[in-house]
Amino acid sequence: MPRAVGARAQMALAFETTYGTPPAGGFVRIPFASATLGADQPLLSNELLGYGRDPLPPIKDALTADGNVVVPIDAQAFGFWLKAAFGDPITTGAEAPFSHEFRSGAWTLPSLSIETGMPEVPRFAMYSGCVLDTLSWQMQRAGLLTATASLVAQGEAVAASSAAGTLAEIGLQRFGHFNGSIARNGAPLGNIVSAEITYANNLDRIETIRADGHIDGADPSIAALTGRVEVRFSDAVLLGQAIAGDPCELSFGYTLPSGESLTLVAHAVYLPRPRIEIPGPQGIQASFDWQAARHAGVGRMCTVTLVNGVEGYQG
Repeated sequence: MPRAVGARAQMALAFETTYGTPPAGGFVRIPFASATLGADQPLLSNELLGYGRDPLPPIKDALTADGNVVVPIDAQAFGFWLKAAFGDPITTGAEAPFSHEFRSGAWTLPSLSIETGMPEVPRFAMYSGCVLDTLSWQMQRAGLLTATASLVAQGEAVAASSAAGTLAEIGLQRFGHFNGSIARNGAPLGNIVSAEITYANNLDRIETIRADGHIDGADPSIAALTGRVEVRFSDAVLLGQAIAGDPCELSFGYTLPSGESLTLVAHAVYLPRPRIEIPGPQGIQASFDWQAARHAGVGRMCTVTLVNGVEGYQG
């Protein structure tokens, strides 16, 4: 009997026209490193008395479908996750390279259908009505560069064969940590040991009473862009900004030698005043847990620009 192994698992993704309804086609094979996306339905212990010491059968509780997907930050497939986080991009360019500009502040977000497959069982689980809650990643000197997408789904449908049909294939051009750079107000920011970036849509689950136990939707509320920068303490630029309470622009980017690039610009970043500790004879570091806000001049909190050879993200 074959046993399921992660090495053979696959994932397909498509954007929905109607929330909670998987499209008939247009699915794309998506690279991923791991996934906790799934549905669970706990059991409630029966509290009734008068039938002896042995309990009566338990009762099913509400169904919950959600989870995380760890994906590579690459020049092509990552655009699907950016569209899920921010909505449709503004795409420019008559031919490759194309520039896709994603902007924060959209009132509505697209929903996705995501199918995970374990062909050796076989088990193919279709998660419909997926809305992206958070998208986060870390910048550091070495290691594999991945992002974590946290999703809220409406439901799960399990079948013995795939419902995604023929999958479109996309190229994989991964960014690496060594391709990364950080700038403050347009100038390179040095002495950065590590950085964390988290964009959150802060979804509000619409948990109405339904016969199928599914939620009615997941609506975005006030968005948030937060993170942390760990710096070697060599000057008082960031500390001075934190004390003054003034905002700055922070830019986090990656560029491949072939020209593809990904840049997130937080237009108004505020820094807290950190505690500067001396832990011993080694170098002194300071951590700034930053928060971004809407920039009055730009009219939004952040802009993400992805430059690649993909003509559009309609899949």
